[in-house]
Amino acid sequence: MSLLSFPTVLHQQVAELVGDFFRAHQHVDTVLVVNSCARGQATPESDLDLAVLVKPTATAQDAQGLGTVWQAFMTTHPLVLEFRHASRFTQVHVDVFDGQFVPSVWDDGGGPDSFEVEIGNRIAYAAPLHEPGAYFRQLQSRWLPYYGPELCQSRLAMVQAACVYDLDHVAWFLSRGLHFAAFDWLYKAFREFLQAAFIARRTYPLSYTKWIRDQVANRLALPELYRELPPLLSVWSIESVELGERAGALRRLLERWTQP
Repeated sequence: MSLLSFPTVLHQQVAELVGDFFRAHQHVDTVLVVNSCARGQATPESDLDLAVLVKPTATAQDAQGLGTVWQAFMTTHPLVLEFRHASRFTQVHVDVFDGQFVPSVWDDGGGPDSFEVEIGNRIAYAAPLHEPGAYFRQLQSRWLPYYGPELCQSRLAMVQAACVYDLDHVAWFLSRGLHFAAFDWLYKAFREFLQAAFIARRTYPLSYTKWIRDQVANRLALPELYRELPPLLSVWSIESVELGERAGALRRLLERWTQP
């Protein structure tokens, strides 16, 4: 059941404008509302985010051309201009994509990546603006409810290893008195931990920087885990032993909560 909801009439009008614009092009399979509007969580100050899925027969040049034509169109359209001036940070974001989700292989220092986030926002939690096309239905069948167990196992191991690698760097930077660098690596490890927790539970995330309470407490149904997360990044004095203690706590959470 779709949760699609527009917080203002203007959001809906601009969405319909985008839909009508792209549906007129032969290469377009489905126009999708994504992010907060698709989940019914948008506010009047929220951006309007859409993703335009092109058919498998479309070339990279076709997709790029669609994006270019839309940018030129929206620059002067009065409805889009009205929307962009409705709030200080309100924008219309339209991404043209080909439906190809390719998992990356990280080297040392890699991660987190957007593989699961993109599938989640563009397939699992997206809301077709009109009747979904055949290609979108095909992608749903391929990627939902989650991708295959072999890929899941290999990606989980990769993300866990990267998280440990980054936590090891926290201690190394602290030993050199580079406390702000240590905090940066801790925050990177924190996001990799979230990625591992979602993979372990075969659930697509929305983001590793937003909606953390909702995602962990509700989507993963782990309110007890969420209660342990805010203290990990709450440091009274950055030039103290706290960062090392936080890294140790995150390492224990990784061992406890990211087992498949």
